Formats: sequence, C-alpha cells, structure tokens
Amino acid sequence: MKKQFLFLLFFGLLFTASAQVDDENGFLVKVGDQAPDFFAKLTDGRSFQLSDHRGKVVMMQFTASWCGVCRREMPYIEKDIWQKLKNKNFVLVGVDRDEPLDVVLSYQKQMEISYPMALDPQAEIFGLYADLQAGVTRNIIIDEKGKIIYLSRLFDLDEFKTMTEVIFKAVAKL
Repeated sequence: MKKQFLFLLFFGLLFTASAQVDDENGFLVKVGDQAPDFFAKLTDGRSFQLSDHRGKVVMMQFTASWCGVCRREMPYIEKDIWQKLKNKNFVLVGVDRDEPLDVVLSYQKQMEISYPMALDPQAEIFGLYADLQAGVTRNIIIDEKGKIIYLSRLFDLDEFKTMTEVIFKAVAKL
C-alpha cells in the first residue's frame, strides 16, 4: 500500500510539474492569454510597467549577454523592427535575464542596439512567461489590449519574418 501511494504521489507530482509548462518550448503562457503585468527598471533608470503601454503593440525580447542565439537575433530586431516602428504605436523592450546593470549596459553597447533594455533580477519577469529551466531566447508580442498574439523561441529567419509580419499588421490596424 505504501509503495502504491509513493508511486501515485511521484506520478502525480510529475504530471503537475509538466502540466505547468504550456508547450515544448517552455512557455507558461499561450497566444490569446492576457500578458502578465510586470514592473522593471530600464538601463537608463526609467521605470517600465507593461500595463502602462495598453493601446500600443508591445514586443518583449528575453535575452542575456551570454546567449549566442540572442546575439544573432538582436541586429535583426534593431534593423527590421525597432528602426521601422519606434515612432509608431509600438513598444519594444529587451528583458535581460538576471544580469547586473553594468553587464547589460556593456551588452547593449556591444550589440549596437538602441531599443530599451530592462533588468530582470532573479529572472522574475522571465518566470511569469516561461519555465525558469527553459532557454532565454524568446519573444512575446502583445496587442493593444494586452493579449498575447505571438510567441517565438530561438531564432529562425522564417519564423522571424512571420513574427515581423504579425507585428506590422497589428501596428497598422491602430
């Protein structure tokens, strides 16, 4: 009886843990969900609260200086999205996972990006959107009502083009 109970307890915990991760990419959220609100400090000292940007399309780019895939993706985000939409109804924020300000500032300079970067100590913001054991390279696109309209993981040029189309279409309807 005790072995049976331990067996059921083990599989119950295993099922519960796996049920918390929405998909194979480690997201805890899905398209159509209301984006979890958060507050962050930007590298320039300003504050950022997601809910303050209702009425605009928001792109969150989770990143870290040690992430090679992030480094490959960032120039595309800067050139193909940020430079074209920064003066529209669009907000882009890079959310750097668990690194100190000096590291993030250096990373931002090395990558030659001009979009705002937010600090995410202890990956608290990341943990609202993805399993803490999941990889960092991911983008979340949020519509003007605060609903998630697109999720991406890693960097694939075809997927990036699709994401860009989703963003531009969402901005155009505002």
